[in-house]
Amino acid sequence: MNDRREFLKLSVAGTAALVTGCTPRSTKEEIPGVMDRDPMTTGGAIVISTWAHGMTANAKAWSVLDQGGSVLDAVEHGVRVVESDFGNRSVGLGGTPDRDGFVTLDACIQDHDGRAGAVAFLQRFENPISVARAVMERTPHVMLVGIGAERWAIENGFDRKEIEIPEVRKAWQEWLVESEYRPVVNIENHDTIGMVAMDANGRMAGSCTTSGMGYKIHGRVGDSPIIGAGLFVDGDVGAACATGVGELVIRTAGSHTVVELMRQGVEPVDACRETVLRILKKNPELEEMQVGFLALRKDGAHGAWAIYEGFDRAVRTEQGEELVPSGFERTWVRGR
Repeated sequence: MNDRREFLKLSVAGTAALVTGCTPRSTKEEIPGVMDRDPMTTGGAIVISTWAHGMTANAKAWSVLDQGGSVLDAVEHGVRVVESDFGNRSVGLGGTPDRDGFVTLDACIQDHDGRAGAVAFLQRFENPISVARAVMERTPHVMLVGIGAERWAIENGFDRKEIEIPEVRKAWQEWLVESEYRPVVNIENHDTIGMVAMDANGRMAGSCTTSGMGYKIHGRVGDSPIIGAGLFVDGDVGAACATGVGELVIRTAGSHTVVELMRQGVEPVDACRETVLRILKKNPELEEMQVGFLALRKDGAHGAWAIYEGFDRAVRTEQGEELVPSGFERTWVRGR
């Protein structure tokens, strides 16, 4: 990893010029996290996803591609693995509930040509990503929400699943004592799994799924099911997805912004960083709220950036798999 990074070509001056109102920085040591910049290019198929749980998701997605499945199949079935892991507290039915004790799920999926499907505020369905794909393929719509989405899912062959996890219920009951809502950096109260992938023929797709912020207001929907915020795919350019505090991502149309910057010729890692810097510029008092972006360009180049250190992306190629730390703007110290 370190040897490879010695060969990275870092256009620091160019990045600084992109950011209005930011002081130019002349050396890579002056940029926090710059040694984690990784605008790596790879030939052939590639699957990238957020966080360590992306490793198992990537393994499934890769097996789908290896068996001749489409890239859309790969991104759906890859994140389904995490949705079906009831030990995960940020994705699927094992997720942390809202403040009223309900686990509500959001997901979206998008293909190479921009077709998209999404569901939000869905309850008691194990794999919302599959419902989102069905919305894309079986309706003229992009998003269905709440009771209407649940009724449509049942009508289209999806089954409800009742899951009760004692430790989750106990943690919620303890939280109710003070009912203090506070996002925490890099822990599973607001982290998703987002995945972007490209097959050997250059076809791209992406998916994103989450149980949302822990102890959120009942009815809250974040960026994860919103095309252009939590996920955006344009096969002519590339794809991006987001993780972290969804409200900040929505206000910046984060994933769309990353892809549009790549369309203008900005390197993937710098597109992610520029979008993070826009969030920080608009929210100068922001503290202890994480947002991270990852990007995949149509030539296989990819990168990621976050507000705080600690955001990793899982990468799978013909050469193998690895968990890669992203670049970051700030160092976070727990409880500071």
